[in-house]
Amino acid sequence: MYWLGLDPGVSGGIAILDEYHMLKAWKMPETERDISDVFESLRKLVTFAIIESVHAFKGQGVSSTFTFGRNYGFLRGMLIAHKIPFEEVTPGKWQAYMGIKSIKDEKKAAHKNRLKGMAQRLFPTLKITLATADAILIAEYLYRREMKHEVAKRQVSGEGR
Repeated sequence: MYWLGLDPGVSGGIAILDEYHMLKAWKMPETERDISDVFESLRKLVTFAIIESVHAFKGQGVSSTFTFGRNYGFLRGMLIAHKIPFEEVTPGKWQAYMGIKSIKDEKKAAHKNRLKGMAQRLFPTLKITLATADAILIAEYLYRREMKHEVAKRQVSGEGR
């Protein structure tokens, strides 16, 4: 089983976790072809994916909003084209599940560094960057959620007793 986490921003990333909690992460490739190549290499491995569902922010420029929307739509298209099942998750939902509390008046850079720090604590042997931290934590969110379901299924069926 492999779980894919996608942070769709231009400065976002892609992360994949397996059932042994082994991780690989990439900064979001710069071209659509490079993104497609990553998806092609993963399509037969990935069991399920989660893409972060975000929206435009107040004060965000028109050009950056358009670019973000284009990237988000392209990634969704890649998931569909490569037949990778997926769902969307809001930042608030995955961050709450992971125990990341919002701090009033916290600057974006400080928040991003907190996320990076959490990813570094969870994966101390991996080189974590601001570009890959969210994708890693999104993949970890999916991993934890799915493992919780697996444990519950085993308990209901009587396995593991």
